[in-house]
Amino acid sequence: MVKRQISMRNPRLFAVFLTLLTACAEPSKVDKPRSQMSQRERDSTIAVSGLPGSSVVKKGMSIADAEAKRQAMFDSIGKDN
Repeated sequence: MVKRQISMRNPRLFAVFLTLLTACAEPSKVDKPRSQMSQRERDSTIAVSGLPGSSVVKKGMSIADAEAKRQAMFDSIGKDN
């Protein structure tokens, strides 16, 4: 008979513990960025770090800058008319 009372208490105790655990848990911070640096700043840091592949990041940034400059030139041509 004692064994039956213990087995009936464990699920209740577990349910109370689980409820308290979930109530006290901190909500997930999905929207919070892991870093305060912008993507450009992170890429720049990687480019000068000397890590394997950092030269590819640096080259990619150079190409992106050249394309942005080219696009700005085309945008300014359209505004003059």
